[in-house]
Amino acid sequence: MRIGFDHDKYTAMQSEHIRERISAFGGKLYLELGGKLFDDYHASRVLPGFRPDSKVSMLLNLKDQAELVIAINADDIEKSKVRGDLGITYDADVLRLIDAFRAIGLYVGSVVMTRWQEQHAAVNFKKRLENLGIRVYRHYPIEGYPYNVKHIVSEEGFGRNEYVETSRPLVLVTAPGPGSGKMATCLSQLYQEQKRGIKAGYAKFETFPIWNLPLKHPVNVAYEAATADLDDVNMIDPFHLEAYGETTVNYNRDIEIFPVLNALFEYIYGTSPYKSPTDMGVNMVGNCITDDVVCREAARQEIIRRYYAARCLVRQGHAEMSEVEKLELLLQKMNLSDDDRPVIASARARAEATGAPALAIQLPDGRIITGKTSDLLGPSAAAVINAVKALGNIEKKLHLISPSVIEPIQTLKCQYLGNHNPRLHSDEILLALSICAATDETAALAMAQLKKLEGCEAHSTVILAPVDENIFRRLKINLTCDPQYQSHKLYHPSR
Repeated sequence: MRIGFDHDKYTAMQSEHIRERISAFGGKLYLELGGKLFDDYHASRVLPGFRPDSKVSMLLNLKDQAELVIAINADDIEKSKVRGDLGITYDADVLRLIDAFRAIGLYVGSVVMTRWQEQHAAVNFKKRLENLGIRVYRHYPIEGYPYNVKHIVSEEGFGRNEYVETSRPLVLVTAPGPGSGKMATCLSQLYQEQKRGIKAGYAKFETFPIWNLPLKHPVNVAYEAATADLDDVNMIDPFHLEAYGETTVNYNRDIEIFPVLNALFEYIYGTSPYKSPTDMGVNMVGNCITDDVVCREAARQEIIRRYYAARCLVRQGHAEMSEVEKLELLLQKMNLSDDDRPVIASARARAEATGAPALAIQLPDGRIITGKTSDLLGPSAAAVINAVKALGNIEKKLHLISPSVIEPIQTLKCQYLGNHNPRLHSDEILLALSICAATDETAALAMAQLKKLEGCEAHSTVILAPVDENIFRRLKINLTCDPQYQSHKLYHPSR
């Protein structure tokens, strides 16, 4: 809840550096956009004060010059890879991003499907996009990438990819998530542009890792945790150290690809404008941290959250155990444990005392409120109600929701909709609360506290139903769960 980052300073500094980089290249610039544009919740969690849409705010100043190209890895489409922060698949996020960009006046030129190998789901998604009037281009796997520079920078490498037709001087290349092939798309386009006699440049707008923070700074380690499924590793940039004698931090994929970028620039211009991967970036985030202690603690919490999220994904069959093992190593490196996340112990203690699943929420003032399983409410619904009571200084024993409102909902669920669980989920209890708030001042007071839950930490002793996870996500509560289900059944419905 404490602020550790100056958003206004960041906006000014970052905008200026992007303008400088654009002016350094004549004709055309491909700007790779790392991380999320509209909703960089990872950055806002580890850098309290960073706004999830701050990048978009800057880019709107360039909207008349810019067009967007969205890259998506065809393998991610095939595997139905999900954005953890939004709970939607990468292909669905492409559609969401196109709508969001268009809504604010940014032009989306096309979608590039990288690592294309005629994957069934990717083929179907390509047809869907084209039926919606969106241009789609295919980029193929390149043997020896990123090490075989001669082969990559050839007609059998980048030359095999479909040329992405663009119409504006600034091409912003973004993606639903990491590993989508943004840089390869940019490099391929530089090669293709050169063949057509068009001079084009490349730069990188990546938030993490932060080049001017120490390698083991929690904010940089949190980035490793966020990309554990990609095997990304933060490293000292050896090229920058050799060129300038200055220690900076980058990550393995950028360092590995740098010789390719150098070779490509030398092929086009005869010389490279960059001496290191760090040179390629325009990231000013590290200069705008105002309270290092706040950001360190926020990043530590993110590392723990990522660990628990990965364990739950493994239990659900959506991730590999190797991801958990990597996160365990990061926890050890940062000397972190469950004790560093107080809501875990509180939730488990309540579960042990009641013999049923429980959930704990840590409020902005540090108080921890718990919710238990009852005949009426699930633990997530109970915890949310107890939390808004505490925030509104409402008597704990006071019933906010009339039985005359709850009973019809239970009747509808069980007698008409075939649900065997009469307990109300988070969305149902909030709907009931909103009905009562129309005529009851105390319920209205409780409703007004919901915004204060943003940024709070929570832990559940069981994996929540998707509907409850979604409510916590929309309330912007940072949730973790123990990797176990409430029952021993093999099928776990959404409600």
